Amino acid sequence: MSRESSEIPSGEPLQQLVCDRVRSMRKAKGWTLEQLASLSGVSRSMLSEIERGSANPTLGVAFRIAQAFGMTLGDLVDSPEPPKPRIDVIRSDDRSFMFRDDSDCRIRTLSPLHLEKDVEFYELTLRTGGKLESQPHFEGTREFLTVEKGVVRLTAGSETSELKQGDSAHYPADVPHEIRNIGRGEAVVFLVDIYGRPSQRR
Repeated sequence: MSRESSEIPSGEPLQQLVCDRVRSMRKAKGWTLEQLASLSGVSRSMLSEIERGSANPTLGVAFRIAQAFGMTLGDLVDSPEPPKPRIDVIRSDDRSFMFRDDSDCRIRTLSPLHLEKDVEFYELTLRTGGKLESQPHFEGTREFLTVEKGVVRLTAGSETSELKQGDSAHYPADVPHEIRNIGRGEAVVFLVDIYGRPSQRR
């Protein structure tokens, strides 16, 4: 076995990564095997075997190839981070999203906790006779509410409205506001908070 091809066992993910990366980077630069061989000091035949995955380069060979591309050995052999999923799922039994749970109500956050955001989404479950009282939010904040189940009384500032299943309302949330269950059973509502622009937050 050649000294140039004895370190990374055949079939290992790292070996395949190096082979694929050398081939793709050479083609991206428009280099021939001869040009890469001249720049790296690695023979054309060895480079060809590496790109086909039939040769396992030593660290010394990989280092010379990396230098030819103007990168470090670590850059050449490091696995790229897997892409982050575009669908961010919040499971119904994930307790880390439980914002509040007491005798009056249960509030579950439905928007990702790790994001800096101007919009927040909640599921609010009000026990019989339960209420959610809120102090004014940032200036310019509004809330959107949809009743999924039950009957609630909404108060925002000096105004009051009764809402039943299927009803929706939007209202200023930069004043004291309250959602109260006035039905005989549990009430479930969905809340969306839309905050004012940063310049409005004082």
